[in-house]
Amino acid sequence: MNNGSQIYNAYPSAGALADSRQRVLRNTYWLLALSMIPTVLGAWVGVSTGIMAMMGNGLSLILFLAGAFGFMYAIEKTKESSTGVVVLLGFTFFMGLMLSRMLAMVLGFSNGSSLIMMAFGGTAGVFVAMASLASVIKRDLSNLNKFLFVGVILLLVAMVINMFVQSSAMMITLSVLAIGIFSAFLLVDIKRIIDGGETNYISATLAIYLDVYNIFQNLLALLGIFGGERD
Repeated sequence: MNNGSQIYNAYPSAGALADSRQRVLRNTYWLLALSMIPTVLGAWVGVSTGIMAMMGNGLSLILFLAGAFGFMYAIEKTKESSTGVVVLLGFTFFMGLMLSRMLAMVLGFSNGSSLIMMAFGGTAGVFVAMASLASVIKRDLSNLNKFLFVGVILLLVAMVINMFVQSSAMMITLSVLAIGIFSAFLLVDIKRIIDGGETNYISATLAIYLDVYNIFQNLLALLGIFGGERD
């Protein structure tokens, strides 16, 4: 009887598992909200100094790839400690800085501030919709990851090509596809936390932050193309 109790106690109860998943989800949402502060700060620094506008497309791409992958590697190495939070927030500052070039272009429109707020509202709407959907879907969505990953790789290759081709039609198409792909990624990433597939809230925040960032960036690009007004 005693051995049976020991075996039973070795496994967490369903309630304990549910509490653990809710805690990871709650901490992820809190850290995601906190990450918006350095993102905005980085964007403000970039727009104010114009540092990103001084760089050519090639140099800015190299800086982005080196910085992004460097930070993500550091986050992965430190995610089990409080240092991971600091590194993640540093990464979000960097991403805000990278976004400043597009923000400066949009702010060049007479309705630029309104377009940014619309992009923010649209991104928030997508987030709420995907989070709500993830909470009611019962099936496992992890098998979608490999297809979405292939989609992202093809998307990146096409975007690099378009940096040299400079096709507006291609840019619009890629932005629409990016919004769709990263919205699907957002659904999968939130569902993975709910299902207990992700137990580290720093890793979870990084994944969701990248989804949200890409949705916002591409939505803002579309709004700038179709809704931008000159004085």
